[in-house]
Amino acid sequence: MGFPVNNQSTNHQLLSKIATNDGHGENSSYFDGWKAYERDPFHPTRNPNGVIQMGLAENQLCHDLIQEWIKKNPEASICTAEGVNEFKAIANFQDYHGLPSFRQGLAKFMEKVRGGRVRFNPDRIVMSGGATGAQELIAFCLADPGDAFLIPTPYYPGFDRDFRWRTGVQLLPIHCKSTNKFKITIDALESAYDDARKANIKVKGILLTNPSNPLGTSMDRETLESVITFINTKRIHLVCDELFAGTTFANPKFIGVSEIIQDNKNCDPNLIHIVYSLSKVLGLPGFRVGVVYSYNDQVVACGRKMSSFGLVSTQTQHFLASILSDDEFTTKFLAESARRLAKRHQVFTSGLDKMGIRCLESNAGLFCWMDLSSLLKEKTREEEIKLWRVIINEVKLNVSPGTSFHCGEPGWFRVCFANIDDETMEIALRRIKSFVGGSNINIAVRVQAKKKNWHATSLRLSLSKRFEDMAILSPHIVMSPHSPLIHTTT
Repeated sequence: MGFPVNNQSTNHQLLSKIATNDGHGENSSYFDGWKAYERDPFHPTRNPNGVIQMGLAENQLCHDLIQEWIKKNPEASICTAEGVNEFKAIANFQDYHGLPSFRQGLAKFMEKVRGGRVRFNPDRIVMSGGATGAQELIAFCLADPGDAFLIPTPYYPGFDRDFRWRTGVQLLPIHCKSTNKFKITIDALESAYDDARKANIKVKGILLTNPSNPLGTSMDRETLESVITFINTKRIHLVCDELFAGTTFANPKFIGVSEIIQDNKNCDPNLIHIVYSLSKVLGLPGFRVGVVYSYNDQVVACGRKMSSFGLVSTQTQHFLASILSDDEFTTKFLAESARRLAKRHQVFTSGLDKMGIRCLESNAGLFCWMDLSSLLKEKTREEEIKLWRVIINEVKLNVSPGTSFHCGEPGWFRVCFANIDDETMEIALRRIKSFVGGSNINIAVRVQAKKKNWHATSLRLSLSKRFEDMAILSPHIVMSPHSPLIHTTT
């Protein structure tokens, strides 16, 4: 007697609901863009016509500073002759709480990122395997399946995976608009909260990113204070994702939630939780260092128990403790990183501006929120995706469409500028310029004039019919090399 045929229906019966549902959020153009890059990656000599990765929010502008530090401090690693004497102690089992030297160094670094205006207690630091694990950990601590967190739009697509996939927690939008630079308003907060209550959904908190991903803007004190007043009144939690704290390169300076509650004696700190990481500031996402810093004792205690499912290796902790405790280095690093980010941002946005492309004014982050709504025939999600397909296939740039960030206004795109070198950035700008045209006339007119080049009749972008009817591909689908979305250079 044979076994059943291994088809999709059978697999769904054999596997869990989590394994077979779409809660991971990766059925999104955000992740499809990554797949397009992976199939046809740009290289200046081996594949100069490939897709340039501008969908990756990484800070690669200061790796040389860390490399120089490593050369001068070989004892920081247990894998060198200078540091091998620490091998036995570091390789043995360590407490879930983490190495004291690492937590102390991390607390000190978090203080420095905030200008020394606040203090962080190393005993409140709960470690996790990257910010992804930290988001999930805090969601498990604060909410039950079916409960909801409110989140302002647009927001990072990965939250649909990190915060809710395995926890069963819902994310409900707080609708923000470009008319006030996508700032949160009390009216929008109240409306989102009331809509959830009318739907019999229990709201457990608000999830913020500050500085914002994808906007590249930091929240002002007044807005933060209004959100804190709101959560105190409603007796719900506030989770502040502050991953991009430390990437501020222009005024206004970053103000974190810790500064607000330090000055606000009416705030209940038990409702406040911070998610942090070293991925964005130091450019070390591969080290998988995530942090939950909670002012709630029970959350800290529970989080430490949960952290055993995603610990940071002691070798990584030991190495980073040495870097973070080097006060002179971290001070110089943050200053130089801000300078390089400011320069890259200025060069990139001014290049776009010369083409008539505007970006939301920003002061932080590793990306721009780029407005291409002028290129849309109609202000719809469908037209935005058509434009995105052309940018991926013809312009060969992986930029992320606003719909993947749950933006309610079609035409916005997140474009990352800190993960590529100067030469690649210039190539990207030349490709954009070639696409929209080089004259000073209006973008829409320029694109309309390029119809013959793009072989279409109905769109300003002159999209070819083969793009108009395409479905968005999912990253878990095996793509044919003949796919109209992906064309691999050989």
